[in-house]
Amino acid sequence: MRTRDVWVLHGPNLNLLGRREPKIYGRDTLAKIDARLVALGADLGLRVASFQSNHEGALIDRLQIAAEEADGVVFNPGAFTHTSLALADTLRAVTIPVVEVHLSNLYARDHARQTNLTASAVTGVVMGFGPQSYELALRALHARLAGGRKRGGGK
Repeated sequence: MRTRDVWVLHGPNLNLLGRREPKIYGRDTLAKIDARLVALGADLGLRVASFQSNHEGALIDRLQIAAEEADGVVFNPGAFTHTSLALADTLRAVTIPVVEVHLSNLYARDHARQTNLTASAVTGVVMGFGPQSYELALRALHARLAGGRKRGGGK
């Protein structure tokens, strides 16, 4: 069985994890989350590489490259979830599975964060479990890749 490549993309302000609103996002740093994902990926037979950017265009570029070079993506678009039609369009254009992840439950937060422009364009969404959301998303992506299906929701 070949090792599959999974990219983990982190959106704006996720580089501040551990010190940004720890009551909402927890105390784990992005580096700790990424290290756990690399270790879990190795256990699952996945090669995990992470990328963080505060810039919408950089995330769009990475998604387009991932469509050519990776087998799947775990993606936390951060606040772009609620504002970016451009990211949603890019997600619809890529043919590899993408699992969206959020540390908090968006639907338990303020009204502005309850609008999700990207969810309808991804394979699935995991949210509300803190840093463990990423691990659950990676496990779900692994299961999708092992099953050979590309997209969910009838796509």
